[in-house]
Amino acid sequence: MKLIRFGEQGKEKPGVEIKGKRLDCSGFGEDWSEDFFGSDGLNRLEKWLQQESSQLPEIPQSIRLGSPIKRPSKIICVGLNYSLHAKESNMPLPEVPILFMKATSSLCGPNDPIIIPKNSTKTDWEVELAVIIGKKASYLDKDKAMDHVAGYCLHNDVSERDFQLHHGGQWVKGKSADHFAPLGPYLVTKDEIPNPHDLRLWLKVNGEMMQDSNTSDLVFDIPTLVAYISQYMTLLPGDIISTGTPSGVGLGLKPPRYLQHGDVVVLGIDGLGEARQEAKDFGKV
Repeated sequence: MKLIRFGEQGKEKPGVEIKGKRLDCSGFGEDWSEDFFGSDGLNRLEKWLQQESSQLPEIPQSIRLGSPIKRPSKIICVGLNYSLHAKESNMPLPEVPILFMKATSSLCGPNDPIIIPKNSTKTDWEVELAVIIGKKASYLDKDKAMDHVAGYCLHNDVSERDFQLHHGGQWVKGKSADHFAPLGPYLVTKDEIPNPHDLRLWLKVNGEMMQDSNTSDLVFDIPTLVAYISQYMTLLPGDIISTGTPSGVGLGLKPPRYLQHGDVVVLGIDGLGEARQEAKDFGKV
């Protein structure tokens, strides 16, 4: 299944995409939230759709898409998880996963603007594969980790490098501004992605290919990440794990290059769709 949420920001309704058609699932009576995923919602929705899909209203393609999941309890990100990205960052490959958090208030729709924050000079792009947790997870063994995954999303882990690296403390300062986590267009359930470790992911800025890699270059694979993170915190249904970005970010270019007002970012991952985001200065949105 492909789960979507649509409508005005803050007032999104639940839907699905089937064979290229977007269908309104408001009649199901639930949003795609922690409660939904934690109560066997995907299986219940699939059975409901078998009976109701032919009767559901179609959503015009012109309607805005929001984040495909309602605000999760947390967004956990993994740093330096592609070997070539670690190299361009002049950092050694990590011996264990590097974890940091991203504020859930940064979540937005896949085609919403990237808002360059006030006083920002180094807003950067990062295409990433996001893993969505489907079942509560704590102290997992690696061989059980995938049982707790609901599916996958396309994610742009937008980052302000000056805030991240030069404002002291942890990376979260450079990761959490409004609209710094465009997610979607949809959540694709794991049954539709047989091998998440062989997906092309790419990102263009103003039509120029900046990132073009494959999830086969991940340093730590998805079962390793889910199990590892669950040793330090309980993962709740709907939580997002963003698995890291490949080489080609603005910080790694010589000279570095960052987003300017009016720049257009287009990104995609095999099977997970594409997104388009225009960069806009704070105060001009």
